Amino acid sequence: MINKELLRSLDDYFDCCIREDLGPGDYSSEACIPSAARGRSELLAKESGIVAGLALADYLLKKFDPDAQLRYFKSDGERVEEGDILFEAEGRIRALLSSERLILNFIQRLSGIATRTSQYVAKASKYGVRVADTRKTTPGMRLLEKAAVRAGGGMNHRMGLYDLIMIKDNHADFAGGIARAVDASRRFLDEEGLKLKIEVETRNLEEVREALKSGWVDIIMLDNFEPGLIREAVDIIDGRTEIEASGNITYENLEDYASTGIDYLSTGALTHSVRSLDMSLRAVFDSP
Repeated sequence: MINKELLRSLDDYFDCCIREDLGPGDYSSEACIPSAARGRSELLAKESGIVAGLALADYLLKKFDPDAQLRYFKSDGERVEEGDILFEAEGRIRALLSSERLILNFIQRLSGIATRTSQYVAKASKYGVRVADTRKTTPGMRLLEKAAVRAGGGMNHRMGLYDLIMIKDNHADFAGGIARAVDASRRFLDEEGLKLKIEVETRNLEEVREALKSGWVDIIMLDNFEPGLIREAVDIIDGRTEIEASGNITYENLEDYASTGIDYLSTGALTHSVRSLDMSLRAVFDSP
């Protein structure tokens, strides 16, 4: 989940985000709110979904007001309904106003990712299939967006180019074929003392068979295979490697793919075109 350690690792990124929005100052708030005035605001869900990124509110607000206090009513990965209050914040009013849009932008987007992921997971889990993300993330936000996928019940594929040997079609073509690419990868791992899995992207059944021959492949990706062809590939692989399906998988056709016998499916749709969950930060006043 998104915790303080993760947020601290992105501190420079958040400072850039604040400078982008704040510039030389929040003149609207400075113009009409006394500097010492204190108040409260609350985050309201305006539609149902899965929430993610709530720790960002405390982290970002305290960059504007170190003495601000938050009280949470929901946790990452929890379902919220329209009208639910996710947290209440108390602090200097200028800080509440200056941090409002930044907090909303992050939490709404991450909650949108968690919500979409949960929808995919609900369909795929009926077949024992896991749902994974891809590297199609917003630059600078990968760690946050992949944490949101986990909050929605999904799994992370590789985090970057460093934690898995993934031989894609271009790698194989440039290397002179799948067999040569796999052999070279094994030698590289041995020479560098790295213990990483090897995944091979395949475009047809002939490439599936070629990937199996080496005996060193841990995962075979079936890229842009139709469900019927996936079933043939599953029979050929016969449990010798894990099987991933990717490409042209949508929420509408997901079950057609999940029912083929694969281990997991990956889709960039979890992160690259997600719709943010609707929320608002509003001022809170005690009833007279």
